[in-house]
Amino acid sequence: MAQFEKEIVQAVLIADNNVWNFKPLSDDNSTALLPLVNVSMLDYALIALNRSGVEEVFVYASLFLQNIRDYIKQGIETYASWSFKMKVQVIGGEGCRCFGDAMRDLDAKALIRGNFILLGADTVTNADLRPVLEQHKRTAKFDKGAAATLVFKQCSNNLRTGNELLIALDNRNDRLHYHQRLRMNQRETRFPIPLDIFLNNSSVALHHNLLDPQIAIGSPSMLSLFSDNFDFQTRDDFIRGLLINEELLDSRIYVALLPPTQYAHKVNNWLSYQLVSRDIINRWAYPLVPDMGVYKLQQEYVFHKDNIYKSHDAHVPKVALRENVVVQTGSHVGTGTVISNSVLGANCRIGKNCELSNVFLMADVTILDGCQLEFCVVGTGATINENCIIKSGAVIGNKCVLPAKTQLAKKLVSAVKPSQEYVLETIGPHAYIISDSATDDPGDSDNEDLLPQQTQCIPKMGDLPSHLQPEDSDYSSSSEEDGSRAPTPLPDDTNIFLSEVVDSLTRGFREKSNPDFLILEINSSRYAYNMSLKEVNFNVVKAVFGMQSIREPANNNVLGAINAAFKQLGTVVSNYIKSPDAMLDCLKALEDVCEENDLVREKISQVVHYLYDKDFVTESAILAWYNQLDDEEHATLKQSLTKLVDWLNQSSEDDDEEDDESE
Repeated sequence: MAQFEKEIVQAVLIADNNVWNFKPLSDDNSTALLPLVNVSMLDYALIALNRSGVEEVFVYASLFLQNIRDYIKQGIETYASWSFKMKVQVIGGEGCRCFGDAMRDLDAKALIRGNFILLGADTVTNADLRPVLEQHKRTAKFDKGAAATLVFKQCSNNLRTGNELLIALDNRNDRLHYHQRLRMNQRETRFPIPLDIFLNNSSVALHHNLLDPQIAIGSPSMLSLFSDNFDFQTRDDFIRGLLINEELLDSRIYVALLPPTQYAHKVNNWLSYQLVSRDIINRWAYPLVPDMGVYKLQQEYVFHKDNIYKSHDAHVPKVALRENVVVQTGSHVGTGTVISNSVLGANCRIGKNCELSNVFLMADVTILDGCQLEFCVVGTGATINENCIIKSGAVIGNKCVLPAKTQLAKKLVSAVKPSQEYVLETIGPHAYIISDSATDDPGDSDNEDLLPQQTQCIPKMGDLPSHLQPEDSDYSSSSEEDGSRAPTPLPDDTNIFLSEVVDSLTRGFREKSNPDFLILEINSSRYAYNMSLKEVNFNVVKAVFGMQSIREPANNNVLGAINAAFKQLGTVVSNYIKSPDAMLDCLKALEDVCEENDLVREKISQVVHYLYDKDFVTESAILAWYNQLDDEEHATLKQSLTKLVDWLNQSSEDDDEEDDESE
């Protein structure tokens, strides 16, 4: 019977990548937990695996192992989107010094039972990897020596971030024959491609416009190859070793290219951090955009024009935000401050008359009056005093305190004094300028060719070339969006989502299920079909009225049926219908309900009044909805609501008169 058992889709997530490139922030926590547009990079990777149908994930870490375990545990307890259908286990050990050691340790633990997805925790992608996994399985059936399928993404820009490749592959079967990583700081004019590749293969394709997002599908033999070859320290070592010794090792590598509409990029330094942040804010990685709430499945931001995402309880003057800005909860911006192309973490405090452009602030940052920041990163809890000027790729570490009128450019600043040989200058009791040369072991990086010499410096943020502006991105939007940029999924997906919600609510109503479980089911379906929160609000209300008990109520008593449904499912509806915008979504859903259910249409005034009495909708929401109804298209509906609206207006006037008399 074992042969009929379903194969569990497994994945390995490598957490400790490019540690040196993210100093000094990587000194205090894992790079996997570094926030990217206010969501940790680990969450982006887990979301990608969840979207690809992965059921079991092994997160391999060797640094800050307990921090990652605590973070995963917290995500499960707070119902992170990836926790619904995936089992996530954190493994690792302090003895692991490189990627190869991690693979050998995984082989020794015998946790992988078949083909698996291999991903870096610093990879951001909206790609569905299931077709690539199936392609690899088909290849492995015909070639028992297929060790891995590498996943690449086509690009067209000339900016080097350390992820660019030149490869040669066989056009007939996508088998890899040559692999060369392009260097960041120099332009190669020639490549030593072996002549045998062209002599022994009738159809060879050269690709020089590829990005390597560090995604691969591995066969079980991939882990044993690392165990048998201890000189395989990095991913590139593995590829090079197999290409050179294909016949000796009897193993081959294949290639899969992602479709143009799918996004994938590895965040391996501050320059790529800047690029990927820009792409997320400009919605090239949809649905991985701030207003979709893909991590916590709740709407944390309000999406405004010019790609401005502002939390409900952030205190920011309207004139302060120019374009491409994300402001998280609890942040406060003073008057006269101007912010563009930046990300503000939670509880940041920005003083008056500041200028921030291409700035990335972690949580609890304080910037006092008159500061100018450009192309820089500021760590958690840092304080920048008055009239400081920070520019050109500077990175301010966690809890640093910069004295007033400090001027920095292209520097790394740490709050803790490291060894004397790393300190270049002391600018305060909690601010030390440290060396940015790669004096650590280059093997710490997955991409060894990025840091081949110990004198090379960490890639820094900077002004992007004009031909790399967001409108000329390599990536096409993966969803059609209207003028307000509201995502519009395919109708089939919407209908499937609605039917699943109807089924969940019907079963929950019949079995009197715990509302929290129903909310988890709805959130899971919402994530599976890429529904925006606006669409979820609309369809949850429509699903309640679409239940059999309301469509065909006993004795045609539709009001009694509605009361019984909301008595059981009211908590579920309240979870989604909270804000004024959500209340409008609720009332707009009734427009569709009226067209489909004659009994509800006849009692629509009583239905709306019931929702008002039970505090699902407010008076202002009802009046706003009523005023939006078209006089011709919704003439009957408006006529039915006239008495209710008049009563609400009269009640509002009476309240105003009472307030005037009391004054």
